[in-house]
Amino acid sequence: MFEIKHSDLAGRIGRLYTKHGVIDTPAFLPVVHPIRQEVSIEELKRIGFKAVITNAYITLKEYKNARDIHEIIGFDGPIMTDSGGYQVLVYGSIDVDHITMANFQSSIGSDIAVPLDKPTGFNLPRSKAEQYVELTLKAAEDTINMAKVEGVNSTIWAAPIQGGEHLDLVEYSSMRLLAMGYEFFALGSPTELMEAYEFYTLARMIASARKVIPLSKPLHLFGSGHPLTIPLAVALGCDTFDSASYMLYAKDGRYMLSNGTCNIKDLDYLPCNCPVCSRYTAKELKELGKHELILNIALHNLYTIKREVEHVKHAIVEGRLWEYVIQKSLSHPRLMDANHVLKECKYIEVCTPLYKDRALLLNLPIDQYRPELSRFRRSVIDNYTPRSDILVLLKEPEEHPFYASREYRSVKALNINVSIAYYNPFIGVVPEELSDMYPSSHMLAVKNVKYRDFPTLIDSIVEFIGDRFRSVIIEADDELRTLLEDRLKNVIFLSDIESIVSYLTNKSKEWML
Repeated sequence: MFEIKHSDLAGRIGRLYTKHGVIDTPAFLPVVHPIRQEVSIEELKRIGFKAVITNAYITLKEYKNARDIHEIIGFDGPIMTDSGGYQVLVYGSIDVDHITMANFQSSIGSDIAVPLDKPTGFNLPRSKAEQYVELTLKAAEDTINMAKVEGVNSTIWAAPIQGGEHLDLVEYSSMRLLAMGYEFFALGSPTELMEAYEFYTLARMIASARKVIPLSKPLHLFGSGHPLTIPLAVALGCDTFDSASYMLYAKDGRYMLSNGTCNIKDLDYLPCNCPVCSRYTAKELKELGKHELILNIALHNLYTIKREVEHVKHAIVEGRLWEYVIQKSLSHPRLMDANHVLKECKYIEVCTPLYKDRALLLNLPIDQYRPELSRFRRSVIDNYTPRSDILVLLKEPEEHPFYASREYRSVKALNINVSIAYYNPFIGVVPEELSDMYPSSHMLAVKNVKYRDFPTLIDSIVEFIGDRFRSVIIEADDELRTLLEDRLKNVIFLSDIESIVSYLTNKSKEWML
């Protein structure tokens, strides 16, 4: 059902096979109203959307007798149907039970269908959230059992994960749904979080679900439709998204940007070259009639979302999803806070390639937590065997490769049997034997940093030294020395390579005894 072609962090370029075609992931599925769709299906296809989502509950209320959903909305590609969970969230309940909704979605030929769930939303008391999770799980279990009895009709059933900000409930819900036999999962209730800019909570919800769900199985994120949040969601393991944001924003005059949203009234220029923005100036666009203005803003919003998804795909293939996510997060402080969830997610390392063709670009302290660097630090500490029990640990030289640097050659020229390594704030300790290996040989890092912002460096040095050496000499300035001296004993701190060479020369006879 799901095939992964490329991966970086937990983001995947994949192919999701349905009975009406393949969905290339990551993919945004625009919400299509089954009765009153304002942006035409032809326009959606022209922009490049290969799959859509529509509301099965509204369809049921309009068409009592089942008809193929592809015929109803006039779309011949993959269609996902939502069972009415949004209406439940807004109105509290609907006048249809979950068995009826499951049978209806199956009968209208949905490619991907969702059991009728009870969304937890945001800020719901825990007791209520627990109740809603159990109601959702009951509906999900009845639905999947019904599907098994009736036999597979090629409909993919999406397991609705609920729990909201109660992360243990998200994990519990994910585990229960996985045990039921679902192959596709959908995380609910993010809309209110995004409206409240609770990106950190949203990120933790995704991570809580994804660490339970095997990475071989796709994850959908309901109600995610802004370019600002898509890169992080993909990096955390979301494969498909849906939203009506493109039209809802347009009706409020909200014009999407890659890094935010602004009201069309406030625009003097259109910072975009999509067909809409290439056809009109800001002044001309604002002078359109209300309906035409809404339609054109909606089209622009769709182009902006589609472009963002393509940027994310490019970043995955290039192996630069981390850089892209961090770049996007600079648009909003709350999003930067949310990025810290990445460093807590051990599973993102699984999908991150062992080697990449391009150098890692390291700019901010958060970059020390990149999975490539965490993996390297752990490998060095777990596997390195020193050639000597005397360690000379140098500051990373300007010249590379390490063995060609003046500092390295100055130590080697003494003909003393010592282990030589250097340290970098982002990657930690790099023994000379590994200085030519990825990623130590494939990274560009900023130089002007404060060591106190790099706890992984301090831990790396302390753990690397451990009890491996009887004598340790470290090139360190006052700041690094202060950070290390309380955690290391019997270590000599010297300020520069000249001092180290002098010290080694004086000590060499003693060590030879």
